[in-house]
Amino acid sequence: MAYLSNIIFAILLVTAIFFFRKNILFVKRNIQMGKAIERKDHAQKRWSNMIRVALGQSKMVTRPIAGILHIVVYIGFIVINIELLEIVLDGLIGTHRVFAPFLGKAYDLLIASFEILAALVLICVVLFWLRRNTIRVKRFWKPEMRGWPKKDADYILYFEIVLMTLFLSMNATDLLLQDSGDPYYIRAGSFPVSELMTPLFSSFSPSMLVVLERSFWWMHIIGILIFLNYLYYSKHLHILLAFPNTYFQNLSPKGKFKNNETVTKEVKLMLDPNADPYAPPDDDIVLEKFGASDITDLNWVQLMNAYTCTECGRCTDECPANQTGKLLSPRKIMMDTRDRMEEVGRNINQNGTIQDDDKQLLDDYITREELWACTSCNACVESCPIGIDPLSIIMDMRQYLVMEESAAPSDLNNMMSNIENNGAPWPFNNQDRMLWANEN
Repeated sequence: MAYLSNIIFAILLVTAIFFFRKNILFVKRNIQMGKAIERKDHAQKRWSNMIRVALGQSKMVTRPIAGILHIVVYIGFIVINIELLEIVLDGLIGTHRVFAPFLGKAYDLLIASFEILAALVLICVVLFWLRRNTIRVKRFWKPEMRGWPKKDADYILYFEIVLMTLFLSMNATDLLLQDSGDPYYIRAGSFPVSELMTPLFSSFSPSMLVVLERSFWWMHIIGILIFLNYLYYSKHLHILLAFPNTYFQNLSPKGKFKNNETVTKEVKLMLDPNADPYAPPDDDIVLEKFGASDITDLNWVQLMNAYTCTECGRCTDECPANQTGKLLSPRKIMMDTRDRMEEVGRNINQNGTIQDDDKQLLDDYITREELWACTSCNACVESCPIGIDPLSIIMDMRQYLVMEESAAPSDLNNMMSNIENNGAPWPFNNQDRMLWANEN
């Protein structure tokens, strides 16, 4: 019977890892649909940025309440999962608290710290739930947060509450069984939190306590494996992607926009007085689609940004266009990009290659009104706690509208015509610029 439980556990573990790997490969494949971009420069600065922002959570605390709560949950998630290694080994080889004999008193300290963190995580998760559903913080109730995004945020909180409760209940019944003298439940660990829960289970017989402890143990580990595979469908994929996302983020100064290489070469050629206007074009000038209308026109870092988005809404909260009632929400830009990427990914899964589905990111997901509402102020980029750049997607899609469709707003078209004809944004001939002086 003991061997059977070990085999069942091994099958569950391998199955969970198989599906997790399969889903992660889907994410990798979808991200690689983006164009190549070089982001391997300044390696030391990139490592420093990743350690400071992703590991150190430095940008989370710019909003102290949410930041501190998140850091507690984050630390708890990392530290408590250290015990996951022991649970996996116990499940595979049929032991119970396999590390206890080797760690001695240090094991008591570890279990005590796990329990205190579990209790703190429970408190923080409940506070998170209250902020979303009772206090109703405004940024969690924007239009894009209806339906699945709203449910997903709550599901994660319920998951964490259940997992922490199972962990503490498992320890509480374990402690009672240690006190009962059961040889399988060796005296090990310090349980400052679950000890307070023992009155809930003290009326049960030892045999029933064994059933409860094993049930809590199995539900806890199965819950973790389910949570692991749920990440693919959830905004909480950022748990994994925040690290590469901060490593590969744009290190250029905020507000510095990239120039299209083809356009730059053409302009330089036009301004060169020694250039032969009848000379054939250089072989290295590649005429390509300007800007982006669909996800395959974006680069792979932008697509990774979309998968990494936590939907926290700080970007939208800081957006001046959104604050004045405009349609633009930087968070929605990232969510729409991810949704379109998932749609194209399903297309590939079904057909083997991308088949035309008469859809694209522009118009079918992101409207032109949203794109032109942006002031390009970089507030969204600056406020993101993990270095996501919605502005780069907006600017690439704007470039497509201007250079491929000539579909800029009339005011912008007038300005560009004036620059072309008058050398300035205003509708005055450059020879008349100094006429205002005659009025004095």
